[in-house]
Amino acid sequence: MTFPKIGNLAPTFTLKNQTGLDVALKNYKGKKNVVLYFYPKASTPGCTVQACGIRDTYAEFDALDTVVLGVSPDAPSKLQKFIDKYDLNFDLLSDEDNALAEKYGVWGLKKFMGREFMGILRTSFIIDKDGRLKHILDKVNTKTHDQEVLSILRNGI
Repeated sequence: MTFPKIGNLAPTFTLKNQTGLDVALKNYKGKKNVVLYFYPKASTPGCTVQACGIRDTYAEFDALDTVVLGVSPDAPSKLQKFIDKYDLNFDLLSDEDNALAEKYGVWGLKKFMGREFMGILRTSFIIDKDGRLKHILDKVNTKTHDQEVLSILRNGI
């Protein structure tokens, strides 16, 4: 799989959020930057650390005219449970068929404990207000993800 090209328009999408409402990239065009981050599974240790970091710094993202959207293959009902359990303050999107993950090049071969399988490669994309892909973080550290993304946004995307 290959990532979309930086500088090009980001691949469009419309996905269901945790409450079943449609969320589309076009809704933010001209209004907000978008951090689109892909994570493997709600309520797992690494994904929880990553989401809670975003939750705790969300006011800083908002101050930088940026919305954060998390994407996983989980069903909307599971996403709502994740939000409720950890008091998350941003939308999580359901990509149950992995179509968006494939568009963004983050559905691929993973290895865990000697086993190989297909899954989400933890990756974040920063999209500007014009809908153009400006930055890709493909070596995501769940503990520092929020600070890394905020640093990129502060330095101008």
